[in-house]
Amino acid sequence: MVVLATKLYVEGDARERSLDSLRSLIGNEIGELDVAFDLSIREDDFPEVSLEGEDAVVAENVLREEFGEIVPELEPGETYVGTLDSWSEEGFVLDAGQPVEIPTDELGLGPGSPTQIRERYGLVQHLPMRFVYGGEQSDDEGEPSRLADEEQDRLYEWTRGDGRLNVNSATRAEVRATLNRAGHAQDYVTVERLGLLEQSVICTEGTDPPGLLASVGEYLPAELRCVVP
Repeated sequence: MVVLATKLYVEGDARERSLDSLRSLIGNEIGELDVAFDLSIREDDFPEVSLEGEDAVVAENVLREEFGEIVPELEPGETYVGTLDSWSEEGFVLDAGQPVEIPTDELGLGPGSPTQIRERYGLVQHLPMRFVYGGEQSDDEGEPSRLADEEQDRLYEWTRGDGRLNVNSATRAEVRATLNRAGHAQDYVTVERLGLLEQSVICTEGTDPPGLLASVGEYLPAELRCVVP
């Protein structure tokens, strides 16, 4: 069994579509292995995948690599994936099956408040992010948790391209269909999957991310954030 570090937090028809999408994603990753899986959603919105078959252990490792894993206990110094839950002047709070505080000084994303940093990098709520766990949050002697180096590198790289539009509350297929319906098929290179319901539209050279947001925002019941180079 493995708990995937990506949330399913939408309701109604969107929830059913998202479940179908997740089943397809899991099938694409482990479909060639000798394994059967059962998918359920925990009360905290994290998907739980139970696996049976000769290749069950291999399949678990494949899913951990692709999605990250929510584990019962966090070990200091180890790298995990948590979803962006909230932010304040003190820093970010990630949900890794338990709240993990990342102080502002440990974000490693340049100057500014957490709110300004979120705007600069287009960070939508529930975005899966890698972090290094520092220890018990109430332990004054423990190291603070911090964003992992690879997470900092990924976000810095976003600001060096031609711009992005980040979206939550929608699958990759839904975002692509919306862009195409709104007449923007030529304005993006691809839609990069960041999580099950968190996507990043990579703009073509000359496309204005705020203009794209203004054009498609009314069609997507989602949070949208721009990354402007």
